Amino acid sequence: MSFAVMQPYLFPYLGYYQLVHAANKFVFYDDVTFIKGGYINRNNILANGKAQRFTVPVPGMSSNTLINELSFDNNVKKILKTIEQSYKKSPNFANVFPLIESVLCDDNRSVEYICAKSISLVFDYLSIAKDFCFSSALEYNRDLSAADKLISMAGVLKSNCYINSPGGKSLYNKDYFSNKGVDLFFIEMEYYEYKQNSDRFIPHLSMIDILMHNSKTDVIDMLTKYKLV
Repeated sequence: MSFAVMQPYLFPYLGYYQLVHAANKFVFYDDVTFIKGGYINRNNILANGKAQRFTVPVPGMSSNTLINELSFDNNVKKILKTIEQSYKKSPNFANVFPLIESVLCDDNRSVEYICAKSISLVFDYLSIAKDFCFSSALEYNRDLSAADKLISMAGVLKSNCYINSPGGKSLYNKDYFSNKGVDLFFIEMEYYEYKQNSDRFIPHLSMIDILMHNSKTDVIDMLTKYKLV
């Protein structure tokens, strides 16, 4: 059984969803500190042919505060209006916009919940069953190094295979994990492209852009465009 771990992000780019797709079990790393200036609460959409940042405010956010101790602001009308204006002529707007509203307008404003919902609801939309959990619900050893925390999680989950994002290549060593009984793999995206409302293709936008412009079948195909190394 393979597993992957990542901080919960809000409608992240395709690579995040590929990581979820690649693993049997996906753990939202919610009991670590909030990454201020990162992509937990923001991403990019396509507006007027260019990448445009959207951000959902997190009052009191701090790099000294755990993700699951923070909540999103209630006012998302401006963000929803921006998304609507940017994609109202897109082929899948009628089906996708209600999904986005469901996430951004949820009564539960906790950051980890809404971000996790922006991941899990997309897989529901695609009719792909995935197994999710939050790291805060696992009885792993939180007093260890970053690598050993993951190895501890592997023990809790009874997994011998951990899949990491490409950025982990500079942090984690395959031999170190192997010596602890866990096979370590890194996921690498393959080239992908699709038709956008733009003169040139702009990659790595929020999954919102992919959902708006592609059929479910095409999105599922893009989810498989990766390799494990």
